[in-house]
Amino acid sequence: MAKGASGEQLTATGRFALTGRILAVNILPLLIMGGGLLYLDSYRTQLINERFKLARIEAQITAEALAGTTRERQEALLVQIGKEQRMRLRMFDAKGALTADSFVLAEPSFRFNDISDDDWEQRFSRWLDRTVDTIVSAEAVQDYVEPEAQEADAWPELARARELGLSQVRLYDWRDGTPVITAAVPVGLQGATLLTVRNAVDITESVRAARTTLGFAMVLLLAASALLSLFLARTIVTPLRLLARAAVRVRQGRDREVEVPRLPQRSDEIGLLARAVSDMTGALRQRIDAVDTFAADVAHEIKNPLASLRSAIDTLPRVEDPELRSELIQIATHDVRRIDRLVTEIAAASRVDAEISRATLERVDLAELFVNLIRSRENRGMNGGRRIVLDAAPGSHIVMGVPTQLERVAENLIDNAVSFSPADGVVSVSIRRTGGQSVTEVCDEGPGIAADAREAVFRRFHSDRPEGESFGNHSGLGLAIGRAIAEAHDGTLSADARPDGAPGACLRLRLPAAS
Repeated sequence: MAKGASGEQLTATGRFALTGRILAVNILPLLIMGGGLLYLDSYRTQLINERFKLARIEAQITAEALAGTTRERQEALLVQIGKEQRMRLRMFDAKGALTADSFVLAEPSFRFNDISDDDWEQRFSRWLDRTVDTIVSAEAVQDYVEPEAQEADAWPELARARELGLSQVRLYDWRDGTPVITAAVPVGLQGATLLTVRNAVDITESVRAARTTLGFAMVLLLAASALLSLFLARTIVTPLRLLARAAVRVRQGRDREVEVPRLPQRSDEIGLLARAVSDMTGALRQRIDAVDTFAADVAHEIKNPLASLRSAIDTLPRVEDPELRSELIQIATHDVRRIDRLVTEIAAASRVDAEISRATLERVDLAELFVNLIRSRENRGMNGGRRIVLDAAPGSHIVMGVPTQLERVAENLIDNAVSFSPADGVVSVSIRRTGGQSVTEVCDEGPGIAADAREAVFRRFHSDRPEGESFGNHSGLGLAIGRAIAEAHDGTLSADARPDGAPGACLRLRLPAAS
């Protein structure tokens, strides 16, 4: 209900809010890592696809060169092409029997890696390859195994090439994780077929080199992220420690003027927290000061009737004159009523904020509220002959508030106006809507309020008694309670002269009109 001390909206308005900076520092490395893994997988797939095309073309060109030549020429070509292209080439006749093998005709142009003697670095690279494949859900590739029977039907790609008469390319995986690409292609029109086998170690080396580069970049990025995280932690922890120390000092009450840092240069959540704590501390100090002042005023106001009551009671046993004893009894009775009124009003004043904070706001028709209140006062004879005139259209002055509290404000305003009006006077109550506010004016025909005293009437225990009214009939809390209730409803209560220039005072209550 009540507004904050600074009126600032608790929303991070900086370009880089703390939450966004923390997320950026922690998510950026993960995004780069994920992007790097996807890039490596795409890069490897692209290399293999290019090598597939090359293997098909090489096999077709070789088959064309082998077609129609003598056996000796075919064997020479197989050895030459195998050495130059680092491949193994095998010829099969129309029955599927092996007729020539470049690795048998000459020294093998390459050898598969024997993983049994690999060092830790190579084993780690293979483990990393498998880990990356698992992360990106790479398609499983069949292991390359030399068939025991050197026949064409032992190779699925050869069997399919013989059946369809078209070139076939297939990918295998060697034990060290390097790809093995085979190509099967028909040779001439006699049913012979050619099988080429290449261990594409360079693809794996290229991917691992790219991964190493990415790894270095990730290390640098993680280091930068760690430094940024430490910096962010420092920018968070340091101001929080300052706020914590200030809060402890405020709690201990050792330093009356503890300066809670507001951190005006920060527009992130830490800055908002600092300003909120500072405002809260200021409001707490004001509340403590108000409580201290209120307690002192209560003690002072109750002390006077108590002293009078004590004097009357102490004197009463020593007085024998019946008239004097009756007068002393009347004084004591009056003091008791005065103390009871003070206690009642003090309790009401102290409960205003708490009651409103717990209550649920309702739609309240101010015109109907004043009609019922005026009728009740007239029925109970509380106006002492004064006439109360209401000028308001029912149903058009709705506000959101706590009905019992708003009724208390209205009661206090009318009671104040009645007490200051002459016995045959008129109290005017008007309600009108101005902009988004409902304005209620309660005007009397009394002596009015001097311009320099119009704020003083709202101080607690301030009491200007109407002429002829006995002392103690008013506690001096009515208008103070009324202003507290008005402010708790985001409204105001002020005093002014009558707008028509006639003698008297006007108390003006402004409340936000309900939508």
